[in-house]
Amino acid sequence: MREFRALWAAQILSVGGDRLALVALTLLVYERTRSPLLAAVAYAAGYVPYVLGGLFLSGLADRLPRREVMVGCDVIRAALVAVMLLPHMPLDALVALLYVTTMVQPPFDAARSAILPDILEGERYALAAATMQTTFRVAVVAGAAVGGVMVALIGARSALGVDAATFVASAVLVRFGTRARPAPAGRSGQGQLARLSGGARLVFEDRALRTLLLLGWLVALYEIPEGLAAPYAARLGGGPVAAGLLIASTQAGAVLFTPVFTGKIGPLTRLRWMGPMAVCTCAVLVLTIVGPGLAVSMAIFALSGTFAIYQIAANTAFVARLPNERRAQAFGLANAGLVVGQGVAFLLAGAAAEVVPPSTVIALGGALSALAAWGLALRWRRMSPAVGRHTARHLRGHAPVAGQAPVHAVRSRVRG
Repeated sequence: MREFRALWAAQILSVGGDRLALVALTLLVYERTRSPLLAAVAYAAGYVPYVLGGLFLSGLADRLPRREVMVGCDVIRAALVAVMLLPHMPLDALVALLYVTTMVQPPFDAARSAILPDILEGERYALAAATMQTTFRVAVVAGAAVGGVMVALIGARSALGVDAATFVASAVLVRFGTRARPAPAGRSGQGQLARLSGGARLVFEDRALRTLLLLGWLVALYEIPEGLAAPYAARLGGGPVAAGLLIASTQAGAVLFTPVFTGKIGPLTRLRWMGPMAVCTCAVLVLTIVGPGLAVSMAIFALSGTFAIYQIAANTAFVARLPNERRAQAFGLANAGLVVGQGVAFLLAGAAAEVVPPSTVIALGGALSALAAWGLALRWRRMSPAVGRHTARHLRGHAPVAGQAPVHAVRSRVRG
């Protein structure tokens, strides 16, 4: 557990530092230019480069020792943020540095996610994965909030200095808190595009893996309430506090019930419940069509978030069957696809909310995603007996069955 504690603390520092840099630089750009467009361009650094890094850099964690990949990513990010502190740095250079800093995050995330099953097995891994997912969500929200407070108190440049320090601390924790392991796949003569193509075939050509991947990507639709929290609260006559409560409510149920789901319910039962829970996660959001008040809306979002802990079962099934030497590339592809899906879903939902009430948009998104989840649940049900038996054996500590295909799902960046 010592290694897991080091990874967990490093995740808090890394994610918190990433959000802190993003908020600090976005506010700095707006302070200098008073341009909402340029501020939005800066904030997009949290998403656009991540997709590129997820696609083209995550595979490094399969070909190189994963501990060294994490340490290297943290050192590079600390150096890039330190360069931002140089006086008279042009704004375009600052934004470019932030984009590169964000692009280095996916291989760190992929390496951390891929090494966790080497540290913990079976139900201990399921509990650890749940802890990582919850921590990620809390760190994203807290990092953004703390970033705004720190910028107000000590200024954007000083906040960036704190961010650089978090990456150094994360590198130290990983380097001295985890043990060295050899690269799973080793170096190969394949080019990057060939490796990326091979990873995509691994993810999409297997029917079970593809089904679970799509179940994981449903998060892009059932998290639309977070993207519309501000206009939703405004329609209810609330302000920033109400919007914050709505966002917090989407995570409350998951935080409360994750320990029960991982500690009291067996792996086979979790796999059987996964499909129905995915349907419920989305279908509950249809209730917003009646235009409920703040308290009822919070209850609806909390209930949806509670059912969303099915992602833990999907993540565990993925790791149990995915070849170790391709694990990081698969995580990177899944995360990149999820970020793209979330961006598109938020963009379309925001555009629709210009025409119809946000509550209607959320209800329509919930209905569409519930239909998709229903189809995926039926597909999983037809294949889950064989998949489930193998996965359950692996979760209890047995080795994978030779020749059987891998299965997935991973939470978003969100993931972890």
